[in-house]
Amino acid sequence: MPGKSWTLTALSLGTAVLVLAHCAGKDAPQEAAKPAVPPAPQVRPPVTQGKPLRWFTKKELAAIAARDEFAALVPFELPLGLHDQAGAAFVDPARPITKEKVELGRLLYFDKRLSLDNTISCATCHDPRLGWSDEGPTSVGIGGQKGGRNAPTVMNTLFVQPQFWDGREPDLEGQAKGPITNPIEMGMPDHATAVKKIAAIKGYKQYFDAAYGKNAKVTIERIADAIAAFERTIVTGNSPFDRWKAGDASAMNESAIRGEKLFREKGRCTTCHVGAAFSDNAFHNLGVGCKDDTCTDWGRYEISKEESDRGAFKTPTLRNIAQNPPYMHDGSEVNLRTVVDLYNRGGNPNKWLSPLIIPLNLTGQEIDDIVAFMEALTGEITPVEEPARLPE
Repeated sequence: MPGKSWTLTALSLGTAVLVLAHCAGKDAPQEAAKPAVPPAPQVRPPVTQGKPLRWFTKKELAAIAARDEFAALVPFELPLGLHDQAGAAFVDPARPITKEKVELGRLLYFDKRLSLDNTISCATCHDPRLGWSDEGPTSVGIGGQKGGRNAPTVMNTLFVQPQFWDGREPDLEGQAKGPITNPIEMGMPDHATAVKKIAAIKGYKQYFDAAYGKNAKVTIERIADAIAAFERTIVTGNSPFDRWKAGDASAMNESAIRGEKLFREKGRCTTCHVGAAFSDNAFHNLGVGCKDDTCTDWGRYEISKEESDRGAFKTPTLRNIAQNPPYMHDGSEVNLRTVVDLYNRGGNPNKWLSPLIIPLNLTGQEIDDIVAFMEALTGEITPVEEPARLPE
């Protein structure tokens, strides 16, 4: 019958085509899968210098102290965004910040002679040109040795405590001492050797005398105190976000404005990123470097020995965060979008994942908006001049 004959012929042709296609697919060389395109590095915005540090007069400090005795421990004017946060600063009343200490600390901060082989200074890993950090996943110390963690920024450490990713030092003074004798960083055999080396430099005497009194003895405590005093003056503010919050509706673009709302609400970012420096100064396991029941770095656990601290690291400041790539304690996230992607998927699963880290179900546009907001936290930085010449 003509109808059936046509049907059979069509089926036969179809089968033949399928067979040929199968054979061609089986025998023909397969096209190699295209490698995944790695995410682009974060574009680091240029450093914008703020106004020179303005020190309060005695009369101004007395008026501040009458309102808030803790705020009076910050003897200089803070920029917009931090201007009303001085009371939240970490300053020990027994170790006040003075102009003289800050100047001594500035010189020591840039002095490579604090390292064993005269090649590494504080500024090597915390470079003012690189957001007071460096540009590698981890830092390089004497002899080209690589450390195991990313260098945190010095910016806004006035509001950060404890110090280091694992919080092993309670304050900036302890942080200043640590790298000097770290064999991978500055490599001094002990603090006494560093003190002897600095004390032998006659040009430093006038600076120690100005900071600590006539014929002041050089000690590691004073070296650390001066460096910490200097570091506390490195603050950022007057960012687009700060101006927007102060009433300038045009300071942030529409994406950043949407991102600010997402940051507080759906993104749940303010669970940890709060306060003057956008950090709770606490420790959380996001799953970075962790999988199942192991982590490549145990983080806070090595200090606290608390089981819940395994793989937990300190919440970093978000002010000027766009100037500090790469991100996380191991520098494993190359840009802010990959950071938000990590949070969006609920971190990396592991036995100790923080209960605060859950999937967020953000859309691509919402992720872009949160990134735009974080970029709008880039503010002006305390201007600092690198010494043209160090004491001799």
